[in-house]
Amino acid sequence: MRASSPPRIEFAGANLLRAIAVLAVIYSHISYYLIDDLGSGWWLIDGVYTVLVAGGGLNQHLSFLGVAIFMMLTGLMLTASATRHSPGRFLFNRVGRLLPALWVAVLIAIVLVRLGINGMFSGQDGISNSEAALSFVLGGFFLTPEVAVLGVTWTLVVQVLFYLYCVAARPLLRTIPIAVPLAGAALCSAVLLYNLYVPQPYAVPMLSKVAATLPAVFMGQIIYLGWARLADWRWVIVATMAQAEVVRLATDSHVYWAGDRYLWTMFVVTCAVLVLVRYDGYLGRSSVVRWTATRSYAIYLLHTLILYRVYENTVGYLGRTGAVLAFLLVTAGAAELLYRFVEVPASRWIGAQSHRFGRSDQSTTNATTPTITRTSTPIRTAGAID
Repeated sequence: MRASSPPRIEFAGANLLRAIAVLAVIYSHISYYLIDDLGSGWWLIDGVYTVLVAGGGLNQHLSFLGVAIFMMLTGLMLTASATRHSPGRFLFNRVGRLLPALWVAVLIAIVLVRLGINGMFSGQDGISNSEAALSFVLGGFFLTPEVAVLGVTWTLVVQVLFYLYCVAARPLLRTIPIAVPLAGAALCSAVLLYNLYVPQPYAVPMLSKVAATLPAVFMGQIIYLGWARLADWRWVIVATMAQAEVVRLATDSHVYWAGDRYLWTMFVVTCAVLVLVRYDGYLGRSSVVRWTATRSYAIYLLHTLILYRVYENTVGYLGRTGAVLAFLLVTAGAAELLYRFVEVPASRWIGAQSHRFGRSDQSTTNATTPTITRTSTPIRTAGAID
């Protein structure tokens, strides 16, 4: 099969899904904190439990719901980019956009721990200089015992490994693209089985967490391949079933951390993405959704650094609802600062540097890559994901 340039597809509802995802993540941590840590409750948690957990069959605390949406969007929106761009440009764009805000958030987390304001997200009382240095490159998650100064950043390990996998599998992605998620499912299963049967110190528990999460990313990739007509529908079904088997294996192996409803959660998220990612209505274009979506990475990085201290210092004066609102306001302000003064300048710089890769990509593509005429016209608009 000859390589071809994948079509650009407009995902107008991506912002709506990002907003839903980050709100679900925030809700999960509020619910964990109030129910599991404090043993209290809140009226919103009662309502969500009744409707979505008991009624809808989702995990307690809506665990994994927001993360699965983010991951599925990653696979859906970056598969074409991994195929179209050179490995250097792809990794520079993707990892480069993650690092500046990550480094600032990790630095804040370390300072808060050293000042005694916040604790660690793992069992240690503090963090050493070497552990702090490793945290800037997500290395603490691979230590035994795990060292997590900012717990939510484990999902970035999943994303970075997916980027590296796409680069390594680029020849397949350009010729037999459906083989990439199929091979990914096989690799994830192998990792889960290895860590299940190989004892410490030879097992790597973090890799099981990665392998249990990557099916959400591969499902996004499968959806893109189906929509772009780069894979036959029968192979799309086979690849989907392969991801479901990985989730089932991870559930049976107790890799997941909040029950056994992850396969159903994946199904719900897949349906939501299929319905909403190309939605181009008023709700998706609203200023609140757009603000939340564009700041979602900053919110994701910062919210657990803010939640616990703000809540415990305000609940006595404002009550539970008031304390949660105070936390949301502080998080919104901090996210705005991180977005405006770190993410935006870094993105502009990376975009400018990326043009150097782009020029070499174009000359290489013109010289070596044939173009295949498709029977369907690719969807291209100003907002197309590249």
